[in-house]
Amino acid sequence: MYISQIFTKTTKENPAGEVSVNAQLLERGGFVYKNSAGVYTFLPLGWKVAQKITAIIREEMNAIGGQEMFMPALVEKKYLDATGRWDVGVGFKILDKLPVTDSELQVTNFVLGWTHEEVITEMASKFISSYKDLPFSAYQIQTKFRNEPRAKSGLLRGREFMMKDLYSFHTSEEDMLEYYGKVKDAYAKIFERCGLKAYYTVAAGGDFTAENTHEFQVLSEVGEDTIFLCEKCEYAENSEISKLKTGEKCPTRLPDGQECGGDIKEEKSIEVGNIFPLGTKYSDAFNFKFTDEKGGKHSVVMGSYGIGIGRVMGATVEVSHDDKGIIWPDNITPFNVHLVDLTKNGEGKDVYEKLIAKNIEVLYDDRTDKTAGEKFADADLLGCPVRLVVSEKTLKENSVEVKRRAGDEIKLVLIEELERALVR
Repeated sequence: MYISQIFTKTTKENPAGEVSVNAQLLERGGFVYKNSAGVYTFLPLGWKVAQKITAIIREEMNAIGGQEMFMPALVEKKYLDATGRWDVGVGFKILDKLPVTDSELQVTNFVLGWTHEEVITEMASKFISSYKDLPFSAYQIQTKFRNEPRAKSGLLRGREFMMKDLYSFHTSEEDMLEYYGKVKDAYAKIFERCGLKAYYTVAAGGDFTAENTHEFQVLSEVGEDTIFLCEKCEYAENSEISKLKTGEKCPTRLPDGQECGGDIKEEKSIEVGNIFPLGTKYSDAFNFKFTDEKGGKHSVVMGSYGIGIGRVMGATVEVSHDDKGIIWPDNITPFNVHLVDLTKNGEGKDVYEKLIAKNIEVLYDDRTDKTAGEKFADADLLGCPVRLVVSEKTLKENSVEVKRRAGDEIKLVLIEELERALVR
């Protein structure tokens, strides 16, 4: 992609009123546009990052048998009435004006979907009737809407956001917990592939489930959560439920039966994912039962599992940046290479086309109205893993200057050897 053809522009100044790093850098770089508090547009560069994240999620969800679907954003009142969650003050309700004789009566029939446990449970009950139909799992990547009173911190706390929500259905608690473990492992892979170190954390229940749940927390000073974390075995608990204290020894039992004994420390963190054992809360609400081998009827056991796409992006920027800009991990960067052309006549285009022919994603700074310093500053701000510089000086040696965003070393690489040099 040519930078000159991108309709957005970078800015030098931080957006007014934004204190979180992800909000500052993502807006300055033209990755997102803040339309309202907690409501963002993903601009071309930001959408490429989001697509990389969702591609990773899809691969890992499909690998554990998840079937992708897409549910409506409008959720009718009858669904949430079944579980008593219609009056939970989380969603944005829609008012329909229905004529009643000579006046108008405002009737609330729908809410913008803030969750879909009820919707998928009711649908599944129409198709699943036998133990032979179970287990199964289905997921979607869709927009959620929540009446967030403290919409702040950029993509970390929004009123409209993208989310991957997975739901699983089982004949027993044991079968659900086995799949729960598979999702846990899949989530660990997802966050690792996105360049994040996420800690599996015991947490409390909430509007989704009355039981204990588990979160995936990324350590960050700007995080709104506080966790107690063992430095040795990495056992973690959310402070909202924890009885652990800083400086205590970890009581976790290791595989050999001994107590871990590692030091407990208190950390601020960002929640990027969660998994919920739902039990039969939702299946009971919809009389969703299956018939076992002997003809007996039983409630279906369920689990629910979520990842916030924007939160992953925002958390990545919070933990992977410097004073110059973003440092994108290789797997979710908008482009693999940022090519800066300092020649007078655009000779860098030949290098760009060679890389494109090798299926290397390149952001090509072809602008003629910017100084070298301005181009370098934008390359640092946008944060692609590798910066290439083509100039009259490098071309005399049939070479390109190569620098990794996360390092300081600059080296000259022959153009014919460039592809090999870019492979890590």
